[in-house]
Amino acid sequence: MREVHRRLVASFGPLEPPRVWDPLEELILTVLSQNTSDTNSSRAFAALRERFGTWAEVADADVEEVIDSIRPGGLANTKAPRIQTILREIERREGGFDLSWMREAGDGRVNHYLASLPGVGPKTVACVLVFSLGRDALPVDTHVHRVAGRLGLIPPKATAEAAHRILRDEVPPKLRLDMHMGLIKLGRETCKAQKPRCPECPLLAVCPTGQGLASR
Repeated sequence: MREVHRRLVASFGPLEPPRVWDPLEELILTVLSQNTSDTNSSRAFAALRERFGTWAEVADADVEEVIDSIRPGGLANTKAPRIQTILREIERREGGFDLSWMREAGDGRVNHYLASLPGVGPKTVACVLVFSLGRDALPVDTHVHRVAGRLGLIPPKATAEAAHRILRDEVPPKLRLDMHMGLIKLGRETCKAQKPRCPECPLLAVCPTGQGLASR
């Protein structure tokens, strides 16, 4: 694991997080990021915030208005009602939309709270933990899952939930953010889903899948 990390840092340089958001902002942005690019999700988030002045307005709006505002992010018909459901549940629990208490709460409490929200999975929980709260978490998106599988870090048919558990247990806490950022970058640029560019990969020497493909 440390050798994978060393090679990623040597290849890509410092692996800095892309942003630092308020916990609720990070939560909504992560929902918007599902099955789309960072560029599209950022556009959708900006459009949502421009269209509605407060989270209360988003929660109370007609769903078609929310769909229209986040359309640049894709899957708006699915994401808009999910966002409204999450916001309404937070308002029911908190009496508002302030999740700043998470900054002082332990990881277990934050994890339990977020995972109990409707439609919130382990990747979204991990994104809030690492990007908003600065905790040692490793979100597993499509790229991380694919690259970790090819490296043999997780079983071939591991579910998203299983992948999060395995990588959480196997990756040292202080390396988790770097590993997340490095594996995503590698998955986007080199270890592509259909045509991995194995001869160019900085992890080729430690990747059983890549060595097999490169030898053909």
